[in-house]
Amino acid sequence: MPETPETGTASDRGRVGVMLPRDLPVTDVLPYARRAEELGFDQLWVVEDLGWRGGIAQAATVLAGTENLTVGIGILPAGARNVAFAAMELATLAQLFPGRLIAGIGHGMPTWMRQTGAWPASPLTLIKEYTTALRLLLRGEPGPANGRYVHSEGVVLTEIPDIVPPVVLGVRGPKSQAAAGEVADGLLLAEPAAPAYITASLHHLNTGTSRTYEPYVVTYDAAAVDDDEDTALARARGALKDIGEPDWAAHITPLPFAAELREHRTACTDAEHFARTLPDAWVRQLSITGTPDQARQAIRARHTAGATSVVLAPAGPDALTALDTLAHALPHHP
Repeated sequence: MPETPETGTASDRGRVGVMLPRDLPVTDVLPYARRAEELGFDQLWVVEDLGWRGGIAQAATVLAGTENLTVGIGILPAGARNVAFAAMELATLAQLFPGRLIAGIGHGMPTWMRQTGAWPASPLTLIKEYTTALRLLLRGEPGPANGRYVHSEGVVLTEIPDIVPPVVLGVRGPKSQAAAGEVADGLLLAEPAAPAYITASLHHLNTGTSRTYEPYVVTYDAAAVDDDEDTALARARGALKDIGEPDWAAHITPLPFAAELREHRTACTDAEHFARTLPDAWVRQLSITGTPDQARQAIRARHTAGATSVVLAPAGPDALTALDTLAHALPHHP
């Protein structure tokens, strides 16, 4: 019987990961991943944004090119792949690299999914059907009865991994986060993931569930670390320019300064002006930034709020250089 996330231990708590930037030159992908492993990061997360690189291909490359890194895919849009074939891809990776894969599933950005003809009338129904089927298939069980969107009834994978990868949902809305509590192994929270947002998301996740194991809660945050706090704050600001837009409302609403932030965005001429004039105190809450000690405190605050993995997204133009400075915030860094 394969080992599932429910039968695992709490050893996945307190992890710190780093994001593989989507615009990293292809020749830097493996050097970046290997350097992240050398520096002591626990995880590396790849993204799948329309028109950039594929999530499964990136994950396979990084897994093959490193020794111990856990690789997360955050996220694969549910509407983009047939669930049976997605399960085959993920099961193969999990077989080849046991215990080193986390699979993130999400709705996908509505604009992108509509552009490709893959946005459903009911995104919530799709993601619940998809995740239910995916987890069953990864465990070697028959696909469930056909639903409104997902058809995999009776499908059984011949090749299944000894360690079934956790499936987390990268979703924002309260209903979708509650659905993650019903059908997934946890949540992936896109940036910014301030502690108050983590707390609110966990409340939604735990609504109406009878889970007997601790969920995975993976958080993304823009990150900039420097011995000079002002330098780090300036770098982090550029990564926060979009957070005043409506799509990020769920991230902002739980914050004590939510109303003021919205007023600030309304008063600014554009997103760049908004980010440039954010108060320092807000930037500290909305990113992992500052001196190494300040960044460590920000990571610790997210773990305390319930994150099992805190993933740093390098802010600034040179990701390879930023990787070394971000490592100064790791708990075990001298």
